[in-house]
Amino acid sequence: MRRSLFLILVSVASVSSPARAQQNTFDLAGPTIALSVTRGGSTLPIARVPSLQSGDRLAAQADLPVEKSARYLLVIGFLRGAVTPPPKKWFFQAKTWQRSKKPFIVTIPEGAEQAIALLVPKAGGGFDAVVDAVRERPGAFVRASQDLHQASLDRARLEAFVAGIARIEEHEPERLDRASPVLANALAIRLNPECLSRQRALRAACLTQNHESLVLQTSTNSPTVGDRLIGAPTDVAYRIASTREGGAGFYSPYIGLARDLVRLFGAFRSTPYQYLPALAVGKDDALQLRLNTPPSFAAPRSVLVTALPSVGAAPRPTWRVGGKGGVCLARPGFVLPVENAPLLYATGYASDLSLRVKLADGRILNLPVAANAERGGLVLDETKTAAAGGAIVSASLRGRWGFDQVDEPLIIAGRTGAADWGPRPTAAVVVGRDHPLVLRGGASACVDGLVLQSGSGEQRPLEWKATGPDEITVTLPLTRVRPGPLTLLVNQAGIGSVAVKLTAQSEPSRLDALTLHAGDTDAVLTGARLDQVAEVQIGTARFTPGELIRGGKGDQLALSSGEMRASVAPGNSGEGVVRLRDGRTEKVQMRVVPPRPAVALISRNVEARSQPGGFVFRLPEGTMQPEEMLTFSFRTTTGPLQPEDVIEIGTADGSARAKLSLASADLQRVAGDVAIATIRPTAALGTSAAGPLRFRLLRKEVAGDWIPLVEVVRLPELGEVSCSTAGSQCSLTGRRLFLIASIADSADFADPVTVPVGFIGSSVSIPRPRGPQLYLRLRDAPTALVQVEPIVRDQNAVAAPVR
Repeated sequence: MRRSLFLILVSVASVSSPARAQQNTFDLAGPTIALSVTRGGSTLPIARVPSLQSGDRLAAQADLPVEKSARYLLVIGFLRGAVTPPPKKWFFQAKTWQRSKKPFIVTIPEGAEQAIALLVPKAGGGFDAVVDAVRERPGAFVRASQDLHQASLDRARLEAFVAGIARIEEHEPERLDRASPVLANALAIRLNPECLSRQRALRAACLTQNHESLVLQTSTNSPTVGDRLIGAPTDVAYRIASTREGGAGFYSPYIGLARDLVRLFGAFRSTPYQYLPALAVGKDDALQLRLNTPPSFAAPRSVLVTALPSVGAAPRPTWRVGGKGGVCLARPGFVLPVENAPLLYATGYASDLSLRVKLADGRILNLPVAANAERGGLVLDETKTAAAGGAIVSASLRGRWGFDQVDEPLIIAGRTGAADWGPRPTAAVVVGRDHPLVLRGGASACVDGLVLQSGSGEQRPLEWKATGPDEITVTLPLTRVRPGPLTLLVNQAGIGSVAVKLTAQSEPSRLDALTLHAGDTDAVLTGARLDQVAEVQIGTARFTPGELIRGGKGDQLALSSGEMRASVAPGNSGEGVVRLRDGRTEKVQMRVVPPRPAVALISRNVEARSQPGGFVFRLPEGTMQPEEMLTFSFRTTTGPLQPEDVIEIGTADGSARAKLSLASADLQRVAGDVAIATIRPTAALGTSAAGPLRFRLLRKEVAGDWIPLVEVVRLPELGEVSCSTAGSQCSLTGRRLFLIASIADSADFADPVTVPVGFIGSSVSIPRPRGPQLYLRLRDAPTALVQVEPIVRDQNAVAAPVR
């Protein structure tokens, strides 16, 4: 079906039409139709109305000669789509040769979508013949009304450009090179840059030649489909033209529209009439018609057809007001840029425009502005900018677009001082390299330049860019700058330079992250040069530096606090404050991770073995010999034991460690959170394993706190205690006596004998024991009290051991 339709349209396009002889320039001045629109209690001239609405009252009058030789009916009609003929009562006529003090009043009917005006030669049955022609082919006139209205707007842009060039050429020809590109961009007109390289006297004529090719396609235009409708013999073509696929509502560039309109109307010729398209350019309270061919007053007589604004809600302006980073009201010659707004400059749709400005001191100013295509925006009276001095809190553009109100927020800045600008993150900058700096708080649109001034007064201009309405970014060249005070001069429109004070410092520590386990008193700071850290504060808790571990990927600094952080929930984030040794403070991102894995000791048991020498050692609870077997049970307090969990056992000084996992027989789970471990210290930790042992849980490379487990003590081999009969001194003999720290004959260690560190003898002199026991403190467990029962022998006799 699509292929058949395409072939029909191609064949239609190949049909010749008498209209091909007509011109496309629409340079003939036609009659003027005075027209005003009343909506509610307001009345506006037609040139200020972008669209009509049902219920509007039109007051019309054609400005034509009164001579009887050229009498025209002014017909205003309304359409309701391409496939539904409008009723006859939607057409109204006025006899233009009959002057009346009262205007021709028409009320737009409910349901109307398009409005057209026709000037029909007075002849027998003229009004009825025209109405019948429109009702027979509504699709053609729907398309004509849409395209004629768009072509009229394009024509208004063209005439505004030509008039602007003529005005500049007449009054300020030296400005033509600068003003013509701005004027062309504002009105969406094609500018031939070669014209600006010609002699000054020829430039204006060059810029405005070939009128019909100057108008560019705007955002409301679309490619033409008129060629597919030339000479269409049936209503099928008209219905296609009125559909979205056929191009209804999609406007061509001006030259294409002009050509299509001429050809389209050339297809609708009847015996008494031929239809001529006319463009209507709004001027004050009237529509000035532009014709492309002289009308005929002989058969077939010419009917002039023009379009009125479409019926429906007025589309909001598609303009973009203000620059990306805002504009500065304090700048001399203030212009509020407006882009994509050719109708703002070419029509009278916008009226009563003003800037509503709220200042920081509470004042509210309403500053009238006017559209100026030569300057590319809305121009404010120079005398009004002084009244707008000071910081601006908010601003908006207010006014009317036709009957509708306009209230558009704007980014407009006023004067700001040094106090408004603040360096981010701090005023401290690092020397020895280029330092990026962000200034925030002032008005970036008012900044004209930045200058860096050293302590000696040397100045250096800087390159910068606005990264926000209240933010500028600059890179300070500090490679060869020494630490000390610096000044950044911000040159601003309207007030000159303001000074922002900076402090140049040596490069501080690099702070990467601060990790804190929920519930911990410790944290870990990662980065570089962390030896400069004096303190870290998280909320009200202060952490002091501990062990510093240096590695290839950076430093790790252990931090400790006396306060539990149980109130900090996992997953929280924030910032910690790091105070360096030179007094500077830096912020570091904090990460709170889940609590570290934790275990609690349930019970333990030592499998005793034979003791060396001829003495009986009674070890206190919590001590054992290295060769004995230790079995202990524990419970995990942070969830059930996981298959990948590991129990690590080690000495207090960290010199020896061993790991037990569920994959080995040394660790067995007896419940979800309870397990039993078995270890022989000498086998797991080596022969040097002695002193306090501790254990902890490792889960996914996260270690829990160390839990005390047992004290491993190495026992000396004691021989005997020999005492003389009359003397008060005895001798304790044995091997490895260096393992003894001190000896006493009572549990309170009232009068101990100290064994020197590094003692290598085989006997120690001690007082005669007052009882059958001796008490030892061993070097592996200095706080543990070990009880021994020796064998006492006199020189004259040998006594049996006391049991």
